[in-house]
Amino acid sequence: MIESDWKLYRKLRPLALERYCQRVLDEIRPLCDRSGKSSHERYLAVFRLVEERDKLLADLFNDPRRSTAFFQLAHIHAEGLLTEEEFACFSEELHAVVRIILDIGNV
Repeated sequence: MIESDWKLYRKLRPLALERYCQRVLDEIRPLCDRSGKSSHERYLAVFRLVEERDKLLADLFNDPRRSTAFFQLAHIHAEGLLTEEEFACFSEELHAVVRIILDIGNV
């Protein structure tokens, strides 16, 4: 990954993380408000969702390194966590690699 893409990735990663976390919180809210369910049932539903979403969060954001950045960025892009304008700022080389990763289906 070229230096300019790496710097942009490091700059946009916290923004994508914030968007992901907000998405999960938006999913949790209705689970908490379910009428007719006990507090324990609602808690378990929230716990299961967070546990599931935490696995994806780890794949997307944990241990960012240049060697994993292409895959993480492809996954972040596939999840819709960057705008098209933000993603367009990356180099054509990076776009090509991300397209290959997405075409192969590694995310």
